[in-house]
Amino acid sequence: MADKSWLEEFPAMERSDLLAIRKFLDNGYREFSRNYGDLIEGFFDPLLSFLIWFENLLLDLPWWVVIIAIAALSYVASRSWKTTMSGLAALLLIGYFGMWENTMRTLSIITVCTLISIIVGIPVGIAMARSNKVRAIVIPILDIMQTMPAFVYLIPVVMLLGIGRIPGVIAVVIYAIPPVIRFTNLGIRLVNKEVLEAATAFGATKSQILRSVQIPLAMPTIMAGINQTIMMALAMVVIASMIGVKGLGQPVLKSITNQYFTLGLFNGLAIVALAIIFDRVSQAYGKRKQKHFESVEHE
Repeated sequence: MADKSWLEEFPAMERSDLLAIRKFLDNGYREFSRNYGDLIEGFFDPLLSFLIWFENLLLDLPWWVVIIAIAALSYVASRSWKTTMSGLAALLLIGYFGMWENTMRTLSIITVCTLISIIVGIPVGIAMARSNKVRAIVIPILDIMQTMPAFVYLIPVVMLLGIGRIPGVIAVVIYAIPPVIRFTNLGIRLVNKEVLEAATAFGATKSQILRSVQIPLAMPTIMAGINQTIMMALAMVVIASMIGVKGLGQPVLKSITNQYFTLGLFNGLAIVALAIIFDRVSQAYGKRKQKHFESVEHE
């Protein structure tokens, strides 16, 4: 019949096999969670302690100290007064509208997630650039990570670790890390072959070439990957709030469930303001480094 579902057309034996596979996988993961959940949670305790310490530091410091520190870092990275003053104005508006604490919580988790993504992602990208076999293995994994719906990340993480900061960090890192891996691989591969040959001719080892030639010349591309990682991490903030991550995402989620238009709008704009600050500063830093390396290479 036309209204008959496609599943009903399969033989009963095939449907029972599918159900048996699903039951086997579900039971296996539950058993794994019961046996190793506490061990894995303990492994992440130092990260949780650091995250709590960093969050409390941002919350306990006077607001003007935090703003001056962020403005100083912005200027050192971008060397642009326009970018620095724009970020300063955005932070002052965030504080004026009473969103300072949630913004600091979001800033702490985004900073930690970005640092983890850089620490893990750049070495993986370098390994991909130096080995086609590694690249062939990692590329399909990155494709899955980037096409999988974000909500799906939460299911195994919550089943394994429950709700809280660490499951949120893991979900955000999984969602946000692919760009920094891909761009690092691309940047290393695009380094001028003649430059590498010249370094080899001068007797430089592979590690010296990587450290002194490839990474500096690939830095603008790597910075573009870090920029995209930060943007994707910020995009994950609202979804991560569903598993207990405090910050700007929770008021947005509350506004959706209770139809508070202005609450969602203001906190959403605060997320946008953070995204713009990170984007402008990282882009300015990348462009500045690119001009520097181009001038050095030209000389």
